[in-house]
Amino acid sequence: MKTIQNKTFDEERALYGSKDILVSDCAFDGPADGESAFKECENVQIEHSFFNLRYPFWHNHGLKIHNSEMTELCRAALWYSDNIEITDTKLHGIKALRECSKVNMRGCDIVSPEFGWSVNDINMEDCDAESEYFMMRSDNLHFSNVRMKGKYSFQYIEDSAFENCVFDTKDAFWHAKNTVIRNSVVKGEYLAWYCENVTFENCKIIGTQPLCYCKGLKIINCEMIDCDLAFERSEVQATVTTPVLSIKNPLSGRIVVPSVGEIIRDITNTDGEIVETEKSKKHNSQTCVCA
Repeated sequence: MKTIQNKTFDEERALYGSKDILVSDCAFDGPADGESAFKECENVQIEHSFFNLRYPFWHNHGLKIHNSEMTELCRAALWYSDNIEITDTKLHGIKALRECSKVNMRGCDIVSPEFGWSVNDINMEDCDAESEYFMMRSDNLHFSNVRMKGKYSFQYIEDSAFENCVFDTKDAFWHAKNTVIRNSVVKGEYLAWYCENVTFENCKIIGTQPLCYCKGLKIINCEMIDCDLAFERSEVQATVTTPVLSIKNPLSGRIVVPSVGEIIRDITNTDGEIVETEKSKKHNSQTCVCA
């Protein structure tokens, strides 16, 4: 493997088509403002390097990036690539990962709107992320100890699993399919509308109007904090461990909850069963019908 060390590159396609190279302590920056430094490369290793130019890693096969930095000017950094490992690296440019497959990320700091679109088979561990439309239309996601903040995350994802994560995000998991979220905190408005075969297990769910218009939804031993107008038009089997502010028109299934502040049934053809295990003295299991 050829080693390239302590160099600065700013020209267009600086290392285009390279194979079997180690790039160490290099910078991709400068007045020539060249794009696509590593386009069409194979078996490339990057360590302790700095990227301040656009589109560095397109159509790469076999890529390892360690302890490096991609600035906010390094937009669309990794596209159409596969067999990727990224560790202890900053990815701070917009659209940093798209149309990629077989990706492993660990210990990374992500600040990247529209990160992770149409990615297949990504494992992410011990990472922090700030993004909008995070991981949209991706599948086979496996996240552990990931902390994410931003709007519209995990929309249209499929066949995915999340464990020990903290997500501060509105409109998350819309249209998600065949997905499990375990031992996690999910905070934000309008959680998981229109999802299908999604399970939340031992989670803390926080925010208004969660889990509406769902099919095959399962809630297993979850807390629901500040949740009102929950489960509207959803097919749901739920065991909730905390009181819920209000439940509205569950379509079918069974919801077991200590108590409900308000049960709203203002339309026909909604037959979801609500079982209160510890009826609140204040509300006394009242059924409220809204006009």
